[in-house]
Amino acid sequence: MSHPAAYWQATTDGNVQCLLCPIGCKLQDGQDGLCGTRGNVDGAMVAKQYGRLVSAAVDPIEKKPLYHFFPARSIFSVAALGCNLHCQFCQNWNISQSTQGPTSDTTPEQIVADAQRVESVGIAYTYSEPLVWYEFVRDSARLARAAGLKNVIVSNGFLNPEPLAELLPLIDAANIDLKSMDDEFYKKVCKARLQPVLTNIRAIHAQGVHLEVTNLVIPGQNDSDEQIAELADFVAGVAPDIPLHLSAYCPSYKFTAPPTPPQTLLRARRVAMRRLRYVYLGNVMVEGGADTICPSCQAVAIQRTGYRTVNRVSATGGCPECGTIIPVILN
Repeated sequence: MSHPAAYWQATTDGNVQCLLCPIGCKLQDGQDGLCGTRGNVDGAMVAKQYGRLVSAAVDPIEKKPLYHFFPARSIFSVAALGCNLHCQFCQNWNISQSTQGPTSDTTPEQIVADAQRVESVGIAYTYSEPLVWYEFVRDSARLARAAGLKNVIVSNGFLNPEPLAELLPLIDAANIDLKSMDDEFYKKVCKARLQPVLTNIRAIHAQGVHLEVTNLVIPGQNDSDEQIAELADFVAGVAPDIPLHLSAYCPSYKFTAPPTPPQTLLRARRVAMRRLRYVYLGNVMVEGGADTICPSCQAVAIQRTGYRTVNRVSATGGCPECGTIIPVILN
């Protein structure tokens, strides 16, 4: 179902320009943007995926991944087709790089009711790229906030400042996929740019939204000690308590590089922990790789095996052994 789009302008030549993300697509009548989710219909920009649901599931919140936000709780997770990036290694390309798959119609009211029915802590807008589903996410997040539910975005962070500023007061937690600290990587592999993502990560943290960052570690692309150190330096410069998730890549979509070896992730974590207090390993079973370790006494504060989570942090956020406050949102 199409819906009037936010953040666009008419151009002097009779076309329209999208102002949602830094790509800024200029579209003739009948043409869709590169994300496939917004288009020019009779001289006006419309959100073509509004209310079109491609996936809905109840997930452990750790799957987002969010490790310091309501650990061991479940969250109702929803997605639409499409993405404004075109990463050649995309792990969810079948829904992010297509707008033609089967969908079902829904409404913000229905999404909120579904989340309440399954006793979810909130709603996660995830799987593909929620920020190009902007109008639906915004409208659903408003209703969810009024209903006492938490709103979570799992995103590439590639959005213009004004729409982000409108959305952030409705968002409780975000996991941003920071793909590389190399702008050339973003341009060549993702068809995007690095700087808007860095700017938005800072803005999300400054707004007081709970923030975690994910980096997909790809052999030969972004896995050197120098690249990991630069990534950790940036995150630590925002705040050293921000959890960083280093995830294993598997060949997918247009990339044929070999899967990320566990030893590469272990090395990357050692490098990152020179600057950061909480670094986790994802998409791989490594003993202790998903545990939250107290930075003061090295006790296991939260133990994770797969998606089974045992939270040992006290009700006030203290380490179970020494009482050091662990920055985890529990309620």
